[in-house]
Amino acid sequence: MSTIRLTTAQALVKFLNNQYVEFDGKQQRFVKGIFTIFGHGNVLGLGQALEEDPGELEVYQGRNEQGMANAAIAFAKQKNRKQIMAATSSVGPGAANMVTSAATATANNIPVLLLPGDVFATRQPDPVLQQIEHTHDLSISTNDAFRAVSKYWDRVCRPEQLMSAMLNAMRVLTNPADTGAVTIALPQDVQGEAWDFPESFFAKRVHRIERRQPSLESVRDAVKLIRSKKKPLLVLGGGVRYSEAADAFVKFAEKFNIPFAETQAGKGTIESSHPLNLGGIGVTGNLAANTIAKQADLIIGVGTRFTDFTTASKQLFSSAEILTINVSEFHASKLDAVKVVADAKAGLEAIAEALGDYVSAYGNEISEAKQAWNRELERLCSVAYGENFTPEIAGHLDEKLPEYREAFGSELTQTGVIGKVNELIDDDAVIVGASGSLPGDLQRMWVCKDRNTYHMEYGYSCMGYEIAGAFGVKLAEPDKEVYAMVGDGSFLMLHSELLTSLQEGQKINIILFDNSGFGCINNLQMENGMGSFVTEFRKRNLETGQLDGPIMTIDYAKVAEGYGLKTYSVRTMEELETALIDSKKQSISTLIDIKVLPKTMTHGYGSWWHVGVAEVSTKESVQAAYRNKQENLKLARKY
Repeated sequence: MSTIRLTTAQALVKFLNNQYVEFDGKQQRFVKGIFTIFGHGNVLGLGQALEEDPGELEVYQGRNEQGMANAAIAFAKQKNRKQIMAATSSVGPGAANMVTSAATATANNIPVLLLPGDVFATRQPDPVLQQIEHTHDLSISTNDAFRAVSKYWDRVCRPEQLMSAMLNAMRVLTNPADTGAVTIALPQDVQGEAWDFPESFFAKRVHRIERRQPSLESVRDAVKLIRSKKKPLLVLGGGVRYSEAADAFVKFAEKFNIPFAETQAGKGTIESSHPLNLGGIGVTGNLAANTIAKQADLIIGVGTRFTDFTTASKQLFSSAEILTINVSEFHASKLDAVKVVADAKAGLEAIAEALGDYVSAYGNEISEAKQAWNRELERLCSVAYGENFTPEIAGHLDEKLPEYREAFGSELTQTGVIGKVNELIDDDAVIVGASGSLPGDLQRMWVCKDRNTYHMEYGYSCMGYEIAGAFGVKLAEPDKEVYAMVGDGSFLMLHSELLTSLQEGQKINIILFDNSGFGCINNLQMENGMGSFVTEFRKRNLETGQLDGPIMTIDYAKVAEGYGLKTYSVRTMEELETALIDSKKQSISTLIDIKVLPKTMTHGYGSWWHVGVAEVSTKESVQAAYRNKQENLKLARKY
């Protein structure tokens, strides 16, 4: 057997260069590049290997380990999981920063390869800088924290272990049913150690992502169930997008006259204008989808994990039967469903062929529901502050709105701004979001005029994903405008990859909604009987000792200008329109700092969310919220 002597790190780089994916007969390199922040623990090992011979790998310099790993996740998501990025960090804090990203990838079933440096395998210099010592187990390091949030975890303690570790890593990264974060911990001494690797380890490997076919028995069960129902509703999940099954899904819906609603991951797979597309469903769903969902006698989930937001904590379609089509048997089994374990496209086509001349019993309900929502959408887009103004989330901070108006010098409403942005950006532009009140507003309000233009990370709802995610999307879609839809709270948590976008000449646009607070959580606490408590951004009041002093106002445009972005400060709808139009002309990243009044986001439309309300309280409002929770629980599925 012929061999080649390489360090562990050099062998890793050479291996990654020779991994390919094949899907529907098309091949492409699987690992496009690697994000790096070098430190002790990876700079002299993996860093040396990348400097000497990176092959075709593109090397990107990150600014925050979580940020760069989030960008890698967004890249893979936008590429429909057919191409990925890797990310490497130093030991200790650098590695720990990526734990949140690992959880984000795994929750969303998005492949990402994480390569954190680790402490010495020999233990000779222990404890090294940044090493955590556990007196009961010296084998534990920071990287063991990845075990709970990775789909596959390994530690390469000898050079020859790299081979089995990486073959298993590829197995998981290319598995549509069970992909997510893969963490390969690399002790810093082992990275530099040499071994005679078999040349066969570096041969071109093609990982074929096959469309799993459904069993004949499961198709018969599905057909029998559908034929027994009059008003089924399809739920379009992210699996439809990753399967590239949009056309098959539309054909199925049209043939049998079955309306469909979208999850956050599924939204944008099909244009919003389609007559059968009811839009977002569940806790952050709209009036049309949630109205039809309550009438449906069968829910057909295609490529969805059925999270609590989709099912409204299992209450929205508690009386309907459930049919699932999912490549993952775990997800297909949820809600005690009749299950078809299959690729979304393959499953839909097999059921369609067997279903024959079935047609749902829907009459005008679908068009009437869409018309009612379109009227509501038009109203939301035109909401403007004025005399006797009532915010969408009323009864919380109504009396404080004049104070916010004066502090901001703005009367803009969040729904009005979203409507204007949706109107003016390019039809094929991609919007990116993740957290706060914006995911709810966008799932309800955003009209997708082109496919795959809606990129929402809502499996983990990771604050700080938006800007790094926009950069990752831009790397995947370099010819499209990309917009990060971000609140001020999430912007403050993580925006350092703005520098990376400038460094790489990859223009992204930041649409920053500043309401000076964690508005989404303020809604949650006040809707459940609490007061406004440590969720508004206010200065410490020396008289009360509480955070109920003056509103904090921050010039985010100036912050971004300091980095080198083209920025805009927006206080009126006219300024917003000018900024949106001018930002398209720029060649560098832009930020539009928009001051919006709190409580002007959308509200729930016939949905309920199960949250942990206190069972005991001296406040009647909290007691009432608890009673309401208990009443809703009676209406929800138990499992």
